[in-house]
Amino acid sequence: MIREANDFLAESELTYELLRQHASDELSEQSAFKCWSFNDIVRHLHVWNQMALLSLNDTAQFQLEFEKIATALLSGHSYPEAERQWLGEQAGQELLQQWHGEFHKLADAFADSDPEQRVPWAGPPMSARSSITARLMETWAHAQAIYDELGKVRTNGEHIKSIAELGVRTYRWTFANRELEVPLPKPFVSLRSPAGEQWCWNEERDDERIEGDAGEFCQVVTQVRNVADTRLQVTGSNAKRWMAIAQCFAGGAEDPPAPGERRTR
Repeated sequence: MIREANDFLAESELTYELLRQHASDELSEQSAFKCWSFNDIVRHLHVWNQMALLSLNDTAQFQLEFEKIATALLSGHSYPEAERQWLGEQAGQELLQQWHGEFHKLADAFADSDPEQRVPWAGPPMSARSSITARLMETWAHAQAIYDELGKVRTNGEHIKSIAELGVRTYRWTFANRELEVPLPKPFVSLRSPAGEQWCWNEERDDERIEGDAGEFCQVVTQVRNVADTRLQVTGSNAKRWMAIAQCFAGGAEDPPAPGERRTR
């Protein structure tokens, strides 16, 4: 049993409940994330959930379908354009219900899989546990744009610990992805969980440390907030450099939003 599959399902359901009572035309509302609409966000999650399911069950078919999207992206299409080409023009409640059914299938498939099974992805292969954790992270991160646009402050659950841990584990990746020397030592990270627990990573030290709310840390490492828009306490040059460019997701190096750019309406 992969616990993170249940976490993914819980986060997906929260996002679904946020949208299911909206009329189809309301799902064309643009968000502050690259001007993506709610439809674009749901379609993006839906497409890559299907890719994750293929990577688990049919490696050859995954490679074939992934190549179609990669080719569209390399030819200059945006993610929303490439994903519409692959999936079709479904939108509104039709798209929402398709996504809802598929994320249940994905959660069930990963929950019963071998956590150490290697599955292909855009970069190096990863474990099944890492794959479904990445789907949890993507769902949580992209949903933030929906919460922001609707003017709602989300209530996080303890399952965001997997996202925080992914953020900590990708410290080296953040710098290496930009072809920068990885600064050592790693900062000590001490976060307050939604339930009031203390989550800590790395060797405790006073000169390099990050302290504060776990949800805000997750916002920074997923680049849905600039660190300046959080109450995180960041001490030390390594910690400050990290939080300025933190990136826990795969792909080319991307910059976080400017201060004040991503916020709850």
